[in-house]
Amino acid sequence: MKKISLFIAMSLDGYIADSKGSVNWLNGQDNDDNVDVYSDFVKEIDTVIMGWNTYHQIVTELSPDEWIYDDLTTYVVTHNPQASSDKVHFTNENPIELLKKLREENGKGIWICGGANLIQQLVREDMIDCYYITVIPTILGSGIRLFEKADHEIKLRLLKTQSYNGMTDLIYAKR
Repeated sequence: MKKISLFIAMSLDGYIADSKGSVNWLNGQDNDDNVDVYSDFVKEIDTVIMGWNTYHQIVTELSPDEWIYDDLTTYVVTHNPQASSDKVHFTNENPIELLKKLREENGKGIWICGGANLIQQLVREDMIDCYYITVIPTILGSGIRLFEKADHEIKLRLLKTQSYNGMTDLIYAKR
């Protein structure tokens, strides 16, 4: 069964985007080189899931000239019908049902890339096996929260921490 992982960054006060939806604050405290945790993470991933807002931000702001996840199969959960390609599949399927189906396929792991609505649905259903969260040394004060109120507790086990350039990576697995 494929492992479902959340790999995301958040501000110290728990936001994944500012109040305008921007992520231009996602950097360390200095201009120092950062540790490349993404390359190690993605070695165990073959599928990426994201919501429409995350997809739209990638193709219009973050990487408008090339699809940066070309080595992965991407599913965009959206109510906006779009033409799918070999690598990017647009679907209005319930994300819980989609992940249950994808989890049973052969291959590597599944990365939940964003956004908040998708993540919060998966947290409510306790679908995430591993949480890779980078805490950025910024307090935004408002914006889009990573976690909202939940109706149940999810116990986690800390697997690893590392700090660099003022940022801290926290890696947790479900207990």
